[in-house]
Amino acid sequence: MSDPGDPAADGLDAAFVETVRRTGASIGALYLLSPDERVLSLDVLCGAPAGLAEPWTRVSTAAPAPVADAVREGRMVWVGSQSEMARSYPRTAMALPYPLALAAAPVTGVRRWGALLLMWPTTRPPYMTGRERGNIMSSCRRLARLVEEAAERGRPRAGAGPRVLPAGVGRRAAGPAMAAADFVERLPGGSCALDLEGRFTYLSSGACELLGRDAGELLGTLPWQSLRWLDDPTYEDRYRAAVLSRVPVSFTACRPPGRWLEFHLYPDASGISVRIVASGEQAPVVSAPRQVVSAAPARMGQLYQLTHLAAALTEVVGVQDVVDLVANQIMPAFGAQGLVLSTAEAGRLRIIGHRGYAPQTIERLDALPLDTGLTPAGHALDSGIPAFFSDPEEMLRVYPEAPKISGKQAWAFLPLILSGRTVGICVLSYEHPHDFPATERAVLTSLAGLVAQALDRARLYDTKHDVAHGLQQALLPRTLPSIDGLRVAARYLPATHGMDIGGDFYDLIRLDGTAAAAVIGDVQGHNVAAAALMGQVRVGVHAHTALGTPPDQVLAGVNRLLTDLGSDLFTSCLYARLDLTGRRVSLASAGHPPPLLRLPGHATRPLDVPPGPLLGIDPDADFPVTRIPLVPGMTLAFYTDGLIETPGVDFEDSMNQLAEDLDRADDRDLDALVDTLLRTSGTAGQRTDDVALLVLRFTDRH
Repeated sequence: MSDPGDPAADGLDAAFVETVRRTGASIGALYLLSPDERVLSLDVLCGAPAGLAEPWTRVSTAAPAPVADAVREGRMVWVGSQSEMARSYPRTAMALPYPLALAAAPVTGVRRWGALLLMWPTTRPPYMTGRERGNIMSSCRRLARLVEEAAERGRPRAGAGPRVLPAGVGRRAAGPAMAAADFVERLPGGSCALDLEGRFTYLSSGACELLGRDAGELLGTLPWQSLRWLDDPTYEDRYRAAVLSRVPVSFTACRPPGRWLEFHLYPDASGISVRIVASGEQAPVVSAPRQVVSAAPARMGQLYQLTHLAAALTEVVGVQDVVDLVANQIMPAFGAQGLVLSTAEAGRLRIIGHRGYAPQTIERLDALPLDTGLTPAGHALDSGIPAFFSDPEEMLRVYPEAPKISGKQAWAFLPLILSGRTVGICVLSYEHPHDFPATERAVLTSLAGLVAQALDRARLYDTKHDVAHGLQQALLPRTLPSIDGLRVAARYLPATHGMDIGGDFYDLIRLDGTAAAAVIGDVQGHNVAAAALMGQVRVGVHAHTALGTPPDQVLAGVNRLLTDLGSDLFTSCLYARLDLTGRRVSLASAGHPPPLLRLPGHATRPLDVPPGPLLGIDPDADFPVTRIPLVPGMTLAFYTDGLIETPGVDFEDSMNQLAEDLDRADDRDLDALVDTLLRTSGTAGQRTDDVALLVLRFTDRH
């Protein structure tokens, strides 16, 4: 990723390893943001081999994962136990089912650069002290400065893959080699050592006798590859558990024809010491893992990768989410450089997402007929049988034009089949020839089935979303009326999770040349029902306003309408009548957050508007009216709770913070002022609730 001898890179590596050592963590990882800040890429790893980190080499910043939350929310995430992991991050817990504790902290300086991930065995206390937090955050700031220096020297912010650095801790000084060997040989049973990759680095004569192989045949090999009777994913999982948790692990295995051996693994930062002892000729009481019948069973890394990706696919929402997940996680997991995701529509292959292809290539491939002879995509989709091409020559024999069009060197065509019907096809491509071993083909085929389910749900969701979004947009005002003596700016931002719609609304209604009404409200929920009820509330408000009804009676009339409808959704609402000639504002609230009042020469503050109950609860409810003078230069800001609600932050504190932001903002351009409030409140990015904001500034009438 960087040139050898680069002082910025060397300094970053040294600071990273020092942080891992000083915190006592067994494993450390540094993630860097991609240029578009949508993906975190694993840049440096310490204390574990790169193979174990494969499922987490790329993490979407929108994913429910500790490192993503740390970057997205700008805070340290602490997970003290496996049970806490299961509660807070079930997807991560499925793919990381080991007893451990972890902390993820943002690496932030002049900008967001990424996140630091630290992992400890559960022998440490399940809590973190204030001093520990301070030390970790201080280290993150130091790492941020070093990343900035590297960026200034032209070093890329994220490389093609992680670099693995030695921990530099945990190694004991070796004694005289012969004395150590004699010591080991005197012990009963057998002893051997594995490095963090899982390869044999030492075997005693007792271990060779028990394993039935000479040391020369085993040194440098992986046990589950050189010893066929250990070729079971369950045994490899025990090694993974020891490396990741740093906790001793034991298991029993049967060496054919019937000799049972006990393996005791003792890990540290330098590798794993293994003791092997005979456990008798009969199977122990604890049932041993069954042998895998397949001649080439899938490795545990692939199985955990599949589990991790399967969990991720269950959480995608729309079609674009499916495309992004396949591109950001499945492509790098299998080393692919290109992606084309297509569906069958009206007898043609319609491309719904792609990566790694030039626009002109996608234009050439889009809308091809299903019976095309140009690529194998149509045949694979029609037959439902995956097709794999390891090199261009193999493709040329059947589809001579395909390599010329795509410019790739290997391809996997994976039909997306759901309940016997094909919903689309996923094509992964490679820039170099790529063998597809049987295990990889099996994993890709299984994964294609999961993608098919996710894509089918996503298309249904997008259809519902389009209907709901169209309904909501039709109900919100397209423009606000121009009124002499009044300047107005407004925004509506949907939630970034769920249906991307909701029940928040705002409106400005012209009464006559001297008066207007401003209203803002929030219907519970983020679905079609919330949007529909919002429309009924707006119609009710308009109907009562047109009759010249005072604010309290407008809310009372709408309240009776909602109680008559018997909706299960409740609504908050703030209504203001603006008398521009009499220079008076009359306000009434139905459980809505109070507006902010900014007066020339005075500090901005929340206006005291005693609220009545939410609309739709009590048909006989009263709504007190508050009257204030209308002063030229005065600004009123109406908003919904999505603008100020933050988990773990007091509501009044958030409201006062918004008042401070409004007080500091330049009100000469109200649109810019609104953008400033949205940005400083933190709602310009990820939102769990929709947001409505209406700002009114009173001026002298012409």
